[in-house]
Amino acid sequence: MSTRPERGLIILLAAMSMIGPFAIDTFFPAFPVMAKELSASPFQMQQTLSLYLVAYAVMSLLYGGLSDALGRRPVILASFAVFTLASIGCSLSRSIDELLFFRVIQGLSAGAGVIVGRAIVRDRFEGTMAQRVMSGISMIFGIAPAIAPIIGGYLLYFGWRSSFVFLVLFSVCLLLVCWRALPETHAPEKRTPLRPRPLLNGYWEMLTDPRFVLISFAGGFNFSAIFLYISSAPAFVLEILRFNERQFAAFFVPTIGGMVLGSFISGRIAGRVPRRLAIYCAYGIMLFAGALNIAYTQSAEMVTWPLAVIPIGMIACATAIAFPLLTLAMMELFPARLGTASSLQMFLSLVVNAAVAGLMAPMVQHDAKMLALGATALSMAGLGLFVMARKVVPQTV
Repeated sequence: MSTRPERGLIILLAAMSMIGPFAIDTFFPAFPVMAKELSASPFQMQQTLSLYLVAYAVMSLLYGGLSDALGRRPVILASFAVFTLASIGCSLSRSIDELLFFRVIQGLSAGAGVIVGRAIVRDRFEGTMAQRVMSGISMIFGIAPAIAPIIGGYLLYFGWRSSFVFLVLFSVCLLLVCWRALPETHAPEKRTPLRPRPLLNGYWEMLTDPRFVLISFAGGFNFSAIFLYISSAPAFVLEILRFNERQFAAFFVPTIGGMVLGSFISGRIAGRVPRRLAIYCAYGIMLFAGALNIAYTQSAEMVTWPLAVIPIGMIACATAIAFPLLTLAMMELFPARLGTASSLQMFLSLVVNAAVAGLMAPMVQHDAKMLALGATALSMAGLGLFVMARKVVPQTV
């Protein structure tokens, strides 16, 4: 077991996890242009996100088990190859139905980087070091959602298809680097056979463990408060803030900056602040920021930047502080099935985010007041689930 984080590996794992955010955020500035060219309704355009997330969630159930049985490297390499082909399909789509089909394929292939990456962290590191490494990866990973819409805004000069061409190039680069540099961290003697019955039994064991389910959903609801704004970004930036297609940074930089700061704080307090205290402090910040957001949006006749995004950045910061702590607490429940645990946790979180993107966001995305209320309600749900986990199983966290 290494006692010092391997910086090259951390950077590579962070880059691998960037595939998902890039696939979500890069083409946001092109939403109006795409809708016009493909004759798509606003609801259909929103499904380019929600169907992607549903596919991402479904496949996330398999990635952990596949990596536990076959090793980490083969799963990563195969997923990036499929993602590359799906991105080519998106770039060549001539109708909204074609685009949605290839977005589903993207979703099926995009999750390996982050899911298997978490298992690699736990293969290599333990305890406080694992928390620091996870936080370091989260810091680097946080750059992706901030720069993706900025890149997409400028790529719009070359047409909306250029956003997907960018994804093709990015995934090809990752595929080549992983082929050359990604180590196999799951030794053959530690692998578990990929048989449906044991896999389903493993999922059932985790789903019937109240600690696992409550902690997983707590983390999912925490992030969904931010994801409500991310999935509503085209309406929030273009309509509510009244910015243009190349000004998405006004929203994404403060928001993702908050996540990066929170990840940095989480890494710095590892081993110094008790995990439970750190989580409760993070929830305190979330709820304070939510109350601030509601007060501002309810009192202002017209919301303006930067006041409209400061509370969002605060929520993002607190979410990032809590996320590594909750993830490690969840994975420590099943140390022999790290990949499977990571998969199921990702699935449960994505179910929440897909529902937020596909059902909640279309109802509230055009109204700053409703967005603030919705985000705060989601943060409160996360806190409620964590408190429930503590009451049902007092030794949790």
